[in-house]
Amino acid sequence: MSQQKTKVRIATFNVSMEALNYLPHTEGQAPQVTGDELAHSLGTNHQQIRNIAEIIQRINPDIILLNEFDRRDDSHQALKTFLQDYLGKSQQGQTPQNFPYFFQGPVNTGVPAPFDLNNNGESGESPADTYGFGFFPGHFAMALLSKHPISVDQIRTFQHFKWQDMPGALQPVDPETNKPWYNSDAWQQMRLSSKSHWDVPVSVNGQTIHVLASHPTPPVFDGPEDRNGKRNHDEIRFWLDYVTPGKGGYIYDDNAVKGGYQSHEPFVIMGDQNASSVEGDAINTGIQALLNSKQVQDPNPKSDGAAEYTQGNPHGKHHTAYWGMRADYVLPSSFGWTIKDSGVFWPKADDETYRLIKDRQASSDHRLVWVDLELPPVSSNK
Repeated sequence: MSQQKTKVRIATFNVSMEALNYLPHTEGQAPQVTGDELAHSLGTNHQQIRNIAEIIQRINPDIILLNEFDRRDDSHQALKTFLQDYLGKSQQGQTPQNFPYFFQGPVNTGVPAPFDLNNNGESGESPADTYGFGFFPGHFAMALLSKHPISVDQIRTFQHFKWQDMPGALQPVDPETNKPWYNSDAWQQMRLSSKSHWDVPVSVNGQTIHVLASHPTPPVFDGPEDRNGKRNHDEIRFWLDYVTPGKGGYIYDDNAVKGGYQSHEPFVIMGDQNASSVEGDAINTGIQALLNSKQVQDPNPKSDGAAEYTQGNPHGKHHTAYWGMRADYVLPSSFGWTIKDSGVFWPKADDETYRLIKDRQASSDHRLVWVDLELPPVSSNK
């Protein structure tokens, strides 16, 4: 009797469900952020959030990573409200989605650092003086939703891994003085991950797969020292070293367990990487090396809507962000998976669902990226 193969749809979506998105725009004034903006908006039957939920309902993923979903505290109340009142209720006739399992660990964004990280002469006075740019701890956080059980006690997080502990780290240098951008105390304490890096095991019909999730910093909003560009490169390189045999020995997790990926179980590297191998401002050798690695396969998802929107750009059909770049990735391991299909939710202008992405206020400035994968049958030889 032949066993059926297991099919799983995995997605990533930068949903822009973060505090600044819900503040009124005030020209020339510093935003007054409390951290409760997302929770308040969720309580108003918010149309933008309803559209985000409808997109997810239409794609119907088994596992989805949400980037830029604020985490206020350990109660995860905002996430629970989104799951219950938006994903759990039909949007425009779509089937409600139930994700019984989720993980939303702490991140570095908004965590104050006791240093002057932007070198403006003042310490701790700005979101730029936090371990990852943010107005409060948990700003721009991540959340992993799953219809399959998450092995919470087996999760590895790398929030506190120090940048200097990566061999060959791209330490930023001030070109005017030719000295390191960060003073020695700051460099010794500076964390690599602008949010966090997670290795989350998920049990899919008796087989364990690993979600390797992250959201590197945008490689802009800095100066000629390119501190964000170099950090973006090394945040991406972290996963390449982690999954490459013989490369990850230097890595340690937040429980002080050393070493890279030791499992023979299939993995998926996913999230908003804020980098393209062919466009944009990133040091693109980081994402190029990951895409070309023998450890991963690239589904190279595309959409007709992006091709239409970019009007002849040869790379346009693969874009995942409205501002014109492939930034969001679902990259399955080269072992254990068979890629069956992939895509980007980017409808064409004449499609009824175009209303969901027609501008940044409709849903997000990013598009949902999905990949259909297949696992081989579980061996019955026991």
